[in-house]
Amino acid sequence: MRRRTLLKSIAAVVAARPLTGLDVFAQGPPLSDANVAALRALGEVVLPASLGQAARDQAVDRFVGWVRNYREGADRGGGYGNAQLSQPTGPSPAARYPAQFAALDQAAQAQGAGTFAALAVDKRRAIVEAALNGPPPVTRMPARPTGANLVADFMGYYFNSPEAYDLCYNAAIGRDTCRGLEGSERAPEPLGKG
Repeated sequence: MRRRTLLKSIAAVVAARPLTGLDVFAQGPPLSDANVAALRALGEVVLPASLGQAARDQAVDRFVGWVRNYREGADRGGGYGNAQLSQPTGPSPAARYPAQFAALDQAAQAQGAGTFAALAVDKRRAIVEAALNGPPPVTRMPARPTGANLVADFMGYYFNSPEAYDLCYNAAIGRDTCRGLEGSERAPEPLGKG
């Protein structure tokens, strides 16, 4: 069979299949607007207050983007300087989030609010502490979301980000970026300068 004939046949089969919705390649349950609102409310509790609302919203948007763009079975390569390939990505952690979002809302409803996002910040903080203290208790934040604990996944995703490193050291470190050798002997500029 000729290559052109084969490609035409494959294209015809793909074109004949009905597409259901725009998220044809989505692999986990999508995050709803209510879930995003809950994450924004969570950000007010677990992210540094010094960030301000706009930066907290950006952190939520990056986490939501990561969850929505996660692809099961994606090649992760070997990493810098590692000759061994990593295992492909596993199932989306988002599949474990609906029950955890529901648990946050149920805890808020027990305190008289309709949703976690509608609850006062101090009461949200108590719910978050309970979610982190188990069972099972969270003993470390994951470097990348695992689905085991929504709160820990969100915190770990932010606190392992280049922005969090810069904020922690109050310097424009730019982790995961390549600055080149020129000027590498100088310490990074303090935040707000540049």
